[in-house]
Amino acid sequence: MVNNQKNKFKKEKYQEEIMQLVSSFMRRQLSDTRLTFISITKIELNNDYSEAKIYWDTHDNSKRGDAKHALDGIISKIRRHLASSLKVRQIPLLNFVYDAQFDCERKIEALLKEEQSLSPNPK
Repeated sequence: MVNNQKNKFKKEKYQEEIMQLVSSFMRRQLSDTRLTFISITKIELNNDYSEAKIYWDTHDNSKRGDAKHALDGIISKIRRHLASSLKVRQIPLLNFVYDAQFDCERKIEALLKEEQSLSPNPK
């Protein structure tokens, strides 16, 4: 059980490190305006660390498609950056996945507000 907790901690630390490196690389090294309002929200590594899902969100939903194309186009640059920054033998394959969590939260909030406006106010 202790070993399992150690492995989980190690994986979480590795995911955090990848997230920090990807975020800082995108902010400092890239000049693509389609990536201006992109936030990396989470990294998920598979069990053997060979693949990483990079979850992202944007503040401007109207440009989500452009941002996805831009992200897909910089995967090799990010992998090269990770290879030069991380002290590991194999860099995981990267896959960008849109994180719809914030969209879902906004929809739920809108539904709750609508429900409150429709319900009678008890006095």
